[in-house]
Parts: sequence; structure tokens; C-alpha cells
Amino acid sequence: MLGIHDFWIFVISGLLLNIAPGPDIAYIVGRSVQMGWRGGAAAALGISGGCLVHVFGCAIGLSALLAASSAAFTLVKWAGAAYLCYVGVTMLLSRASARTEDAAVERGAVSLSKVFWQGALTNALNPKVALFFLAFLPQFVAAEAPHKGFAFLCSA
Repeated sequence: MLGIHDFWIFVISGLLLNIAPGPDIAYIVGRSVQMGWRGGAAAALGISGGCLVHVFGCAIGLSALLAASSAAFTLVKWAGAAYLCYVGVTMLLSRASARTEDAAVERGAVSLSKVFWQGALTNALNPKVALFFLAFLPQFVAAEAPHKGFAFLCSA
């Protein structure tokens, strides 16, 4: 089947990994508590979009580059850290500037597209996720597959 073997083992292990607690689940739960089911759904879709970035990166060999080059890994790691610092400072500054109750209500209104993109960027700029995909997905691509990149994309 498209150069993929042990498909059902892949599906079961992928589902178990998706429900395992971690920073992605914490982000989804936090946005769900803050904004309801729509915020949680937007966060989950954003994180899934970030995962797709890693899948495409693995398919074209970008994750292998991150694993082989400590400079590339460090660059992505610092970019992710800088983005998280930016999000944290933005949140802190928005709290400090909001003094009235009306401003506090306006502050809580975050657009769903912003939640989506925050989830996507948080996941896409995490080099540990790229290395995980590099170690996990190739196990399910048949060595004799004629188009390994295509099989790799289909396994995700």
C-alpha cells in the first residue's frame, strides 16, 4: 500500500502519541479553558499544521539535516526559543497595559486565527518534534518502495 508497511500499527501508535500529555496538549487545554471548544479546536488544528511542516520536512530530508548538523539544530532551537519569548513578553506587556475592566475584557478576545498560528508556529519551531518524526516515521516506509518520499508523506 503505497510503500507503507504495518499501517495499523502506525495508526494505533500515532493515536497513542497524540493523546499523550505534553506541551501541545497543555496548549490545547489552555486555549479550550480560555476560549471554549472553538479555541481548543483552533489550537489543535494549528498544532496539526505544525506537524505537517515536520512531515514535509522529513519527506524532503530536512529533518535528517537537523539531525546531522548541530548548527542547523541550534538555529531552529534558538528560533523556537525566540518565538516563545516573544509570545511571553507580549502576554506580559498586554497584562501590564490593561488597567480597566473593559480593557481586560478586550484583552481576553483573541482571534481564532491567532490561536491557530500560535499553535502551528510553536510546533513547527520545535526541533525535538522534527527529530521525533525522523526517528518514528521511517519505520513504516518499506525499504523497497520506489518513491520513498511519497510513501513518507502518505504515512503521515
